[in-house]
Amino acid sequence: MKKLLVVLALVLLLVCACALADGITVTDMMGREITFDAPADKIVVMMPADCEIVYALGAQDRLIGIGTYCESKPEMAVMPELAGLPVVNSGYVTNVEQILALGPNVVIMATMDSKPEIVEQLENGGVKVVATDAQSLEDVYTDIRLIGAILGKDAEAEDLVASMQQQLADIAAQAPQNGMTLYVEESPLEWGLWAAGSGTYFDDLANMLGLTNIFAADFALHGPVSEEAVLERNPDIILTVMMYYDYGDLPDVEIMKRPGWENINAVKNGAVLYDETNAVALPGPRLVDVAQMLLDMINGTRVAELPAA
Repeated sequence: MKKLLVVLALVLLLVCACALADGITVTDMMGREITFDAPADKIVVMMPADCEIVYALGAQDRLIGIGTYCESKPEMAVMPELAGLPVVNSGYVTNVEQILALGPNVVIMATMDSKPEIVEQLENGGVKVVATDAQSLEDVYTDIRLIGAILGKDAEAEDLVASMQQQLADIAAQAPQNGMTLYVEESPLEWGLWAAGSGTYFDDLANMLGLTNIFAADFALHGPVSEEAVLERNPDIILTVMMYYDYGDLPDVEIMKRPGWENINAVKNGAVLYDETNAVALPGPRLVDVAQMLLDMINGTRVAELPAA
């Protein structure tokens, strides 16, 4: 019996040693396989949605730096712990030197910003690069699981995904499925209209709530659209992903004031959704809130109004 226990103990030690030796291997959303010796504990996150995922997984104490877009007013409102963290240039002006100076284990950044030369410079500096690219709702779940694996928080990631799925199902069950239509404006008229098409989390939420995305059949993901096409298709609900920059009209008010748009159903009924918390623009855990906002628009319990003249 003693000999058997010794053998079992040795086997257990061997299994643990192998597990430690193998570390953590993930495949990021560019299809790159990345191996970590241990869960990352010094992280720079470049995009707000990924910051929110790290936050939702209870790992905000591992953040040692954030990208420029993570320090916006809406993000600081929902994640006050970000205040005071070093901010590095992100997007098209990603500053590798700033990132390396912070000494992270890993940088989590968008695929569009993961240019080969940037990845190479960071990896040469001893930093792992993980790329994310959540377009659809399923992609959001993949992103959560990916970041959970990097952090050694697989169970927490699964719990978060399951919670989102249950909450979205509960909201969808309340939707009247009345055939209303949705237009998602990603770029305003003055910059040239762009809209969300199929394969986006906007389209997924629309389908879930019984809405028809008016440009889903025209293109996948995102594309330019004409003002004439929007007017002709006469959406019942308009969702704008634009942020407010402390000047001019709020995005929903600007839409409702546009000449020629006054006869669109969404404008006539005040069904223009602008979200001051910016959850609508972020593929992260707060998409549950976006679904609820859309449901409130469908039911007419959330109404946008023009300010008094």
